Formats: sequence, structure tokens, C-alpha cells
Amino acid sequence: MSPLAITTRDATTGPVLEIIGELDYANADELRERLTTLDLRPGQRLVIDLSGMEFCDSSGLTALINARNHAHAAQADIALAAVPAHTLRVLRIVGLDQIFAVYPDRDSAIGS
Repeated sequence: MSPLAITTRDATTGPVLEIIGELDYANADELRERLTTLDLRPGQRLVIDLSGMEFCDSSGLTALINARNHAHAAQADIALAAVPAHTLRVLRIVGLDQIFAVYPDRDSAIGS
């Protein structure tokens, strides 16, 4: 089990959250809490970089949906970057790939 670490940085398009470790039942609240500290403005893009994510369960998926809802409430966009193959497969199975913009890496998510 890897602890969750979330780093935040600013890009020209908006905030970037980097998820490292496991986004699961034990720590998905950390992402939800971090979202409340973000100052998203209309037209910005929240990028969630999942390149360091090792595991994501249904609680983690729910936290990502919460991030989407938070962004949309602020009239901002959201993008997932570098989604691990196993998580991307689950996103496709449950149809979440239809509600998230998914990019191969952080730079393309920011630059789009």
C-alpha cells in the first residue's frame, strides 16, 4: 500500500494536481479536501495528472467525479492526464471516458 501524495502547481491554464500513490477508500477524502482549497475561475482548466497513481478504486473514481463537479460548478474545464492503463480501462468500461477529457500526458492536457 502506497500512501497518497497530492502536489499542486499552477499552469497558465489553471491548477494542476499531481496524484502519487493509491487513490482509494482510505485516502480519497484527501483529494476531495484539496479541491476545496482550489480557487478555480471560469474558463480555467483543472488538470489532474495521474502519472504517479498506482491504484484507484471506486472511491477514487468518485473523488475524480467530485473534482469534475467542482470544476464545472466554477465554470472551469477538467482534464485527466497520463491515466494508467488499468484505470483507463475502468473509465472506459463505466463510461467515464465520455465525461472526462483524457490526455496522454500533463503537457498535452495543459497545452490543449
